[in-house]
Amino acid sequence: MTATTPTAKVAGLLLAAGGGRRLGGRPKALLGHHGRPLVEHAVRVLRDGGCDPVHVVLGAAAEQVRDRADLTGCAVTVNPGWAEGMGSSLRAGLGALAATGADAALVLLVDQPGIGADAVARVRSAYHSRTGIAAAAYGGERRHPVLFGADLWAEIAAGAVGDQGARAYLRAHRDAITLVECSDVAQAYDIDTAEDLKHLG
Repeated sequence: MTATTPTAKVAGLLLAAGGGRRLGGRPKALLGHHGRPLVEHAVRVLRDGGCDPVHVVLGAAAEQVRDRADLTGCAVTVNPGWAEGMGSSLRAGLGALAATGADAALVLLVDQPGIGADAVARVRSAYHSRTGIAAAAYGGERRHPVLFGADLWAEIAAGAVGDQGARAYLRAHRDAITLVECSDVAQAYDIDTAEDLKHLG
């Protein structure tokens, strides 16, 4: 495996469409973190980790997110089917990225603020081809972020249904995944319930 070449174009794909059902319907993108919407934090993590361009998929309260969050420089896709689950947002995001000429997409979820730029940079550096897959691991367990080479996007999108996202694809191709240990620089918890809000600054 070779390191990322300067010519490799790794796009950041932020899935930020969730409606926060278990948070009383508070859209996750607009949760406060260090005084700003959580979606801004996640965009900065992708940029600081070396991803360019950065695409954001919105859904719940998309217009409020546009009004309240600074997404300058990002391409934004609004997923009208966001309530179907993460799979529809992944399909929308990969579809939007198809026209960018990117070699790979590094997928990050908006509700994982414990994952910072160091973890993104590590996974990004594992890019080696348009048919490669890399993922962060925590104690050897695969989690986010995940990097998909562009030649895989169509197949991944075809299987992205419900709230599973790319899980089925990743399970079927686990032997092809380059795992990148990130437990020393990140924590992969989710903000799903009121109890989880303690993780936000």
